[in-house]
Amino acid sequence: MRGATHAKWAALAAAVALAATACGGGTDTGAGGADGIVSSSWGDPQNPLEPANTNEVQGGKVLNMIFRGLKKYDPKTGEARDMLAERIETTDSTNFTITIKDGWTFSNGEKVTAKSFVDAWNYGAHLRNNQKNAYFFAYIEGYEQVHPEQGQPKAQTMSGLKVVNDRTFTVKLTQKFSTFPETLGYAAFAPLPRAFFDDHAAWLSKPVGNGPYTVDSYAKGSQMALRRWDGYPGEDKARNGGVTLKVYTDNNTAYTDLTAGNLDLVDDVPASQLKNVQADLGDRYINVPAGIIQTLSIPFYEPAWNRPGQEKLRKGISMAINRQQITDTIFQKTRTPAKDWTSPVLGAEGGYKELCGEACEFNAAEAKRLVAEGGGIPGGTMRISYNADTGSHKEWVDAVCNSINNALGSNNACVGNPVGTFADYRHQVTTQKLKGPFRAGWQMDYPLIQNFLQPMYYTNASSNDGKYSNPEFDKLVDQANAETDTAKAVALFQRAEEVLRDDMGAIPLWYQNGSAGYSDRVSNVALDPFSVPVYNEITVN
Repeated sequence: MRGATHAKWAALAAAVALAATACGGGTDTGAGGADGIVSSSWGDPQNPLEPANTNEVQGGKVLNMIFRGLKKYDPKTGEARDMLAERIETTDSTNFTITIKDGWTFSNGEKVTAKSFVDAWNYGAHLRNNQKNAYFFAYIEGYEQVHPEQGQPKAQTMSGLKVVNDRTFTVKLTQKFSTFPETLGYAAFAPLPRAFFDDHAAWLSKPVGNGPYTVDSYAKGSQMALRRWDGYPGEDKARNGGVTLKVYTDNNTAYTDLTAGNLDLVDDVPASQLKNVQADLGDRYINVPAGIIQTLSIPFYEPAWNRPGQEKLRKGISMAINRQQITDTIFQKTRTPAKDWTSPVLGAEGGYKELCGEACEFNAAEAKRLVAEGGGIPGGTMRISYNADTGSHKEWVDAVCNSINNALGSNNACVGNPVGTFADYRHQVTTQKLKGPFRAGWQMDYPLIQNFLQPMYYTNASSNDGKYSNPEFDKLVDQANAETDTAKAVALFQRAEEVLRDDMGAIPLWYQNGSAGYSDRVSNVALDPFSVPVYNEITVN
């Protein structure tokens, strides 16, 4: 997650890319120049676009266009820079005074005030609102009163948030969290207008934010039209007239539309087209490092997959996967075999270290031995679940299963389990409906080692879909967050990662590059360090 004298971890990241889903149809034609509309592939979000209830890529793309928070991550370096924050002050890394800039409004004309943030954070944290990102507010004093682990809330608001005046509010945390200011560019911390609370249903049908775009219309399963907000007060104004996000249930179809001139931007080039993309697009193909890792999540909520000694089973499955062969043959230089649970974009100073060791190296004989010693695959067959609306997932899941089956000497030790759409898949993941390992992709929210570990593996964390839990891991993460010395904090996070490794709490697969392609109708196309297109910078020729 993400100051004054605080560690500048965010500056350690590099630039990058995206992973999206994609169904289709023609393109928006018409005006070029500053009023031209960009058409881009997309997938329906899992949930309505509440900032604190969106923790997946598709919804995140829209929030990134219609909201601006206290911080914004530099689209080239990932560094957390002040956006609405005029200053964030602290003397103890526990108590923070936040002053916001004057002159900011929401697109409905309402002024953005300190209360806009405090109300939004209290809403996001409260148990009754059932927000998936509530956990991001857990370090604020009073969180346990509004979001208890058991029972009913004992308060409506967090005691650690106080409005001082229109432009100032204070935050009191329950422990030192030196990089707290760096986290405040994440969408969960966005401000909300009174319209969100006064007519919630109307807001959900047409969200109102304070970013460079407004939502013009949304037809689920078809498209969302976003249009430039000419009254936007920020410096990062839209350089186009708007963006139409078109829903695709097959990214091969999206790619075909792109090459046929019916779509301007595809931000997930399908694996089956990687051999053709250079010839098809030339310098309009983007392939850059990203803060993304793909893993297999283990369903620890299933008793059959949460038995003593099964760390050997999980390690054996990991060693049965020939990552190098799969990334070479299927992904053609857009993936790199994983050697830890973070991303190389962090660099050594930021916490990247090849901690997985032999557990991430292919060794068929050792894999077979470990799987047997770990009790064997529950039920004899593991079904790897994945969303089927992107072509690349089926290919690599099949390849992973072939590798596992060959290593274990069985034709049915592993099979793929496709789920129709991304939204349906995420619903099954978050409601613990999947009975075996499942595809998990983590795109960093901010470039800190903490963000690769805590949201995914801390007990009951917001994106801990497999329900992994280890008290020692949690304790080390808490200690790392409280550490004000960056190097010491990184070392503590790495110790936590070693606990995760010894448990094989998830199986690392590969680091993902961002791959995108665009038409000759648009220019200035780039992917940011979080693998999302920088939509506001795109120009229409």
